[in-house]
Amino acid sequence: MAKSDTIPNAVIGRLSLYLRQLEALLAASRGTVSSKELGAMLGQSDAQVRKDLAYFGQFGQAGVGYGVEDLVQSIRRILGTDRTWNVLLVGAGNLGRALVSYRGFLRKGFSLNAVVDADPNKVGELIDSARGIRVQAMEEMGAAVREHHITLAILAVPVSATQEVADQVVAAGIKGVLNFAPTALQLPDSVPLTAVDLSVSLEQLSFQLSSDA
Repeated sequence: MAKSDTIPNAVIGRLSLYLRQLEALLAASRGTVSSKELGAMLGQSDAQVRKDLAYFGQFGQAGVGYGVEDLVQSIRRILGTDRTWNVLLVGAGNLGRALVSYRGFLRKGFSLNAVVDADPNKVGELIDSARGIRVQAMEEMGAAVREHHITLAILAVPVSATQEVADQVVAAGIKGVLNFAPTALQLPDSVPLTAVDLSVSLEQLSFQLSSDA
């Protein structure tokens, strides 16, 4: 398998899409699927599917295709979702609450274990009654990370506070960051960062519609 720093981000993105489609096929009791079929389901060529998977080894059998269950397990292992990752959420505002209520994280191997916020009026509030999670103060972040063995953090905070909060989560021992604030962050090279900017995605969608008009 190629080293992670030599694999294009676009390949990783498509790998997640392959996994989602394969999981749907598995739920439908599908035993095998060809690269042509899998690619067609996602608007990709069969050559692209084979090229993407080739970064990680040899899969499938000529004339037979891929075993759906085996490929699901392989891709989960590649993506690291064959285990559970404990997650810290920073920010208990509207976006943070929406993320807490989303149950799909756990199905994908991500367990939200702690929520912290800088607003003293939110501290102590029961934000996830099903799991008994209450909002904690920012000062409790380090203790929460250690107690729950948390490695990933989601930042759902105002732009003005994002860099400071990012520095704090790294200092607390967080190894990877998902940032929802529309701003660039400076983090150590050893801490992977993924940004989700909803406004940029909408701009790209509006561009496509405008271009087609």
